[in-house]
Amino acid sequence: MQPIKIIKTVKEMTAWSNEIRSKNKTIGFVPTMGFFHEGHLSLMQEAKKKTDFVVVSVFVNPLQFGTGEDFDAYPTNIEKDLALAQNEGVNIFFNPNKSELYFKGFQTTVSLSDLPNHLCGLSRPTHFKGVTTVVTKLFNIVKPHIAVFGEKDYQQLAIIRQMVLDLNFDIEIIGHPTIREHDGLAMSSRNTNLSPLNRQSASCLSNALLKSEELIKKGEKNSKKIIENAKKFIHSYDGANVDYIIVCDPVTLEDIIEIKTKVLMAMAVKFDNTRLIDNRILIP
Repeated sequence: MQPIKIIKTVKEMTAWSNEIRSKNKTIGFVPTMGFFHEGHLSLMQEAKKKTDFVVVSVFVNPLQFGTGEDFDAYPTNIEKDLALAQNEGVNIFFNPNKSELYFKGFQTTVSLSDLPNHLCGLSRPTHFKGVTTVVTKLFNIVKPHIAVFGEKDYQQLAIIRQMVLDLNFDIEIIGHPTIREHDGLAMSSRNTNLSPLNRQSASCLSNALLKSEELIKKGEKNSKKIIENAKKFIHSYDGANVDYIIVCDPVTLEDIIEIKTKVLMAMAVKFDNTRLIDNRILIP
């Protein structure tokens, strides 16, 4: 196994990608904010299957954190991330600092008109503009043939796909299934910020989705009833505070009132200052 190469600058990263492309080799890309868990590693494994070389970026993007959010508390462990990426056979560990991406005088952002106005965008109005801006920059720097994103961040995946379509990026976007803990909790770097009591309660998200699926399979078609049932269930757990629970169209993310075909059920729940998300496709 070749040792992983650490790249810190945009210039070096772009030069490496240009060289690989000149040899007609393919690049797979996994953009992350670091603090790797099994979910991140599964994205790397998927990229490795499909391409000749794999680039993983680690950059905690300040543009996607709003006022009062957990930017300063976001967990990091670069040494551990590097070792895990090396173990997965990743070729490039791209770890730029803030000034490399957001230099003095930086003033351009990328935003979508519709998809960000649902789900997480309702309570985090600037979040997705930060995501699409940094992902656009990373795509232009790394120049991948494919990029792999987790389905846990369903709205983010939908937005990236739409952006790639709209802006004619020649990149294939691959969504990878959510990786879960033994009790069903979707793996997230933020899980480490949960207190022991909140960690016990956090399984309520995945359990609420499963209970909602059971209701639909039994014939319930009223999304309001399903949402209210899920909200009541989640609030029965200590420390859980629902940000949103929505049943929507899996493509447009528009709310669905009567369930006639497959829908997306998505939710965000706060435990003190830690906000967790989860989702599931439900089929009647």
